[in-house]
Amino acid sequence: MIVATAPGRCGVLGNPTDMYGGSVLSCSLSERATCTLSDTEALILEADNGERQVIASVADLEPSEEFPRLDLAKAVLRGMGIDPGEVGFHLTTSTEIPMQAGLAGSTALMAAVYGAVSKKLGRVEHKHAIAAAIRKIEYEILGVICGFQDQHMAVFGGLNYMDFRDKGSHLPMEAQPYATVEPLIDLVPQPDSLPFVLAHTGVKHHSGAAHKPVRQRWLDNDPEVRALYDHFVPGLARNGKKALLEGDWETIAKLMNQNQEVQFRLGASGAAVDKLVEVALASGALGAKLAGAGQGGTVLCLTFEPERTIAALKAAGAGRIIRPVPSAGLTVQVK
Repeated sequence: MIVATAPGRCGVLGNPTDMYGGSVLSCSLSERATCTLSDTEALILEADNGERQVIASVADLEPSEEFPRLDLAKAVLRGMGIDPGEVGFHLTTSTEIPMQAGLAGSTALMAAVYGAVSKKLGRVEHKHAIAAAIRKIEYEILGVICGFQDQHMAVFGGLNYMDFRDKGSHLPMEAQPYATVEPLIDLVPQPDSLPFVLAHTGVKHHSGAAHKPVRQRWLDNDPEVRALYDHFVPGLARNGKKALLEGDWETIAKLMNQNQEVQFRLGASGAAVDKLVEVALASGALGAKLAGAGQGGTVLCLTFEPERTIAALKAAGAGRIIRPVPSAGLTVQVK
């Protein structure tokens, strides 16, 4: 049996400029997606909600209204060039990460599937190649308008400063360099007790839909979007890295608020996010911002009064509350 897992993530600073050659500070979560693969003669896909399908042909790997929870795994198999007539295994997926919540749950699940199947096939790839392959599947096969943060965090895990210079969702994959991923977790005192709280708005969304309006403005060379996303927001992550290593949480909170203000100005955060940000800042949080693409999803709060902040967020209608704890990236084990 092969078991692969990958973590969710929250964008601390700089998102969503990972779509535009920017820099981000990002933290993985202890919540993970899992793919279990065991030997069978047929190719069988199964999800944790009970959906189960025998894959007899390449046509069966297309998206299905009958088995929507299997679509992500199918996309990975299509992207890997799997021929159902030549391989057989029972692939089961499950996840602890809230889906469509701006925490890269879909990407983590795809990473787990990719890792398990690669192990089964005896493929050996370095982390950058794996992240690039998963991103290509998500962007080209699923048609998701996405950046590069999610795939790199699912594969690398941890607490990272990442530079996506000369990368972009508008550029051909083969023309793009690998990203720079700088692990910070060993340099930060007490990484298991970061002063962060995540609050899900309860609004589910697809990150591609949230990204599209601002992305089009960027492609159209809108001067406001270009100035903010090409220069100002990436600088927040660079300055945040310094503050993080120096334990300067007040500066990190200030930078988070600036990041959120940009998204608010561009209409990219959404009413549900804006409401929880306001509540958090009025209830003990020093900083609050969206953790992903916006238009719903999840708010990241920096607070030294977590119980007070959490109580206020719940009273304001927040759904699931998560305390981010950095965890390892994609792991694959044979049991």
